[in-house]
Amino acid sequence: MQSQALLSSGGIIFMALYLSSLIFIGLLGRLKRKENSLSDFYLAGRGIGFFVLFFTLYATQYSGNTIIGYAGRAYREGYTILVTVTFMMSVIGAYLLFAPKLYRLSRKLSFITVGDYIQHRYASRLLTVIAVMLLIFALGNYILTNLKAIGHIVEASTGGKIPFAYGVLALSLIMVIYETLGGLRSVAWTDVIQGVILLIGCALIFIAIEYQYGGITKTAEYFITERPEAWAPPSWEQKRLWLSTLLIVFFAIPIYPQAIQRIYSAKDEKILKRSFQFMVFMPIVTTFFIVVIGIVGSTQIPGLDRDGSEQITLILLSDIAKSVPGIELVIIVFITAAVAAIMSTIDSALLAISSLFTQDLYRLVKPKSSERHLTSMGKLFSWIIIAIMAYLAIVLPQTIWRLMEIKLEILCQVAPAIVLGLNVKSLSARAVLLGLLVGCAVALGIMFANWEGILYSNRPFGFHAGLWGLGANFLIIGIVSLFANSGDSEFGPEGNKQLLK
Repeated sequence: MQSQALLSSGGIIFMALYLSSLIFIGLLGRLKRKENSLSDFYLAGRGIGFFVLFFTLYATQYSGNTIIGYAGRAYREGYTILVTVTFMMSVIGAYLLFAPKLYRLSRKLSFITVGDYIQHRYASRLLTVIAVMLLIFALGNYILTNLKAIGHIVEASTGGKIPFAYGVLALSLIMVIYETLGGLRSVAWTDVIQGVILLIGCALIFIAIEYQYGGITKTAEYFITERPEAWAPPSWEQKRLWLSTLLIVFFAIPIYPQAIQRIYSAKDEKILKRSFQFMVFMPIVTTFFIVVIGIVGSTQIPGLDRDGSEQITLILLSDIAKSVPGIELVIIVFITAAVAAIMSTIDSALLAISSLFTQDLYRLVKPKSSERHLTSMGKLFSWIIIAIMAYLAIVLPQTIWRLMEIKLEILCQVAPAIVLGLNVKSLSARAVLLGLLVGCAVALGIMFANWEGILYSNRPFGFHAGLWGLGANFLIIGIVSLFANSGDSEFGPEGNKQLLK
């Protein structure tokens, strides 16, 4: 970690004003509340327009994993990580496989969570609870990775004056305050500010690095002369890893519960589709810029270890500040952008966990609870989960990228229940439940075997453990569906009646 502070007193004041504005927006969201209901709190009354929906989708999808994790991986692995731009574009294609149909169902049946859809589709409380627990685990991991990222940024930007742990705790408190004040309405409004700052910040730091270090052109010349092996065609192992990562991202990211919350909250289907059409271009001005920063950093600040590489963006900013005095404004904007990206992700995940807990777990135990009581319990759970995640972010040693992979490997096991469920009417609850259980067992078994030294790699033959699990998941679904009795496997109106009783 660099000892030189990246933020001057003026930068710290700017950051403080920005953070204060988030709590003010939380208060506005509370004042704009139309009713004390789950739909109003978790879905902003299902009335989000195009501008807000686009930026809340953008700010939620691009997070600390992008700012810190992608740059760190690009530092370690070089040009091959440019392929992640296409990975993020593929996510939009996955959304379009199910989002319009799911939106129409949510309007008709007043879904609050993804668990509502699963229960409606399969009429299986056991399947719903297991799927929801997996989603909560994945979201908890998602919060954890971003809290680690925000701790690194605060510590680096203040030159260590605010330690990692204090940064995590302070910003966690701010997020949970404005999230519990105004729900999705406040979160979406803050996402607009955070999304705009993120776009500007990524563009400014990209321009600054192009100016200071010659950018990607000069870096390419360096690789040609100093590291010619970096230009070698990717090996079959790398290609398999690319395919594996593409599939994991394709099946996992679109079913983030916070993303599905935003699908439900759109004002109409036209606005939803238009938002996705614009989203497909965002990796070019976000992921691409951050990956280039990591690649340039590997030539300018070589020799960093794995933990150090995940701070390469902040280290480059510190290095630029030594020779370009006027760069302070760019540094302030970028650090604010990084913090904004992380906070927009954490608050969305926190709200999604709260809704899953309240609607799909707590309501099961207390079915006669009022909407007011359920909303209060969801807010309480938000405070509990953020406290746990802040503690784990401080004590766990895993890198941000590896934590993100574990999350995606588990999350994608829920994808068949949603994507196939919306497109295959004969799919049974039994098939989906068995597929889900076997898929998780395979993925976790491979990861555990690797941790215990039984398997050399957590990616056998170049494919992620989660993808092996997903393959087993689909296989079991196919086998069970093929041999199941038609009376047990058909999806019909009886499942709907059980939910609506």
